[in-house]
Amino acid sequence: MATSGWTDSMTPDDRRARAGTAPAARSEHVPESTVRRLSTYYRLLQTLAAQNEAEPVSSEKIASLTGFTAAQVRRDLAYFGTFGRRGVGYENRDLQRSLATILGIDRGWRIALIGVGNLGLALLSYRGFPRQGFHVAAAFDRDPRKAGQSVRRVQIRPMSELPTVARDLDLQMAVIAVPADSAQEVANAVVAAGITGILNFAPMKLAVPEHVHLQNVDLSIEIEYLSYLLTHEEPASA
Repeated sequence: MATSGWTDSMTPDDRRARAGTAPAARSEHVPESTVRRLSTYYRLLQTLAAQNEAEPVSSEKIASLTGFTAAQVRRDLAYFGTFGRRGVGYENRDLQRSLATILGIDRGWRIALIGVGNLGLALLSYRGFPRQGFHVAAAFDRDPRKAGQSVRRVQIRPMSELPTVARDLDLQMAVIAVPADSAQEVANAVVAAGITGILNFAPMKLAVPEHVHLQNVDLSIEIEYLSYLLTHEEPASA
């Protein structure tokens, strides 16, 4: 006897696929700006869920609360499949799960933090990382006086231990929070340890192999851009 295929043995992913809410395989040409907007949508959905906002949520509502357009929201999601129902919107929890899968934050990542100065200490204390699936599993610093200390239950280790710890803890990302004059040396050590994702806070351009994914966060550039905007803003009308 033929069956519909909708049986109790289907997984949640199977059901979401049938409902049009499971992410498809990633396109090879997804713009970086699209991926960054997906993170914004994901955080908004979390906020709405925490506020017990009624479901479903429309692309128009997402747009109004993020500053993008509804058409942009739909285009961004369309890179990864079909979501929601036309004229109805998106079920918040389902879309959250799909975005988490697309962004890779449903799997959990183990991170090495390198440089436990003022910025490094602030990053170690940031509670948002574990909530988003990022676990700082080890911290490293070249100052021998810091070795053996712990910050928020994360032990600070000497840089010489990076290769062994990276292997033993299966570290997948590294956050570099060291001065510019030592950042390239640290990046070289990270790559040699087999870590292929780097978030760099040092104000310099790092050279890494093609297989290593590097993201730079230069706070001075951001504040200089803000300075530019304030310098060239239109005067307020009387």
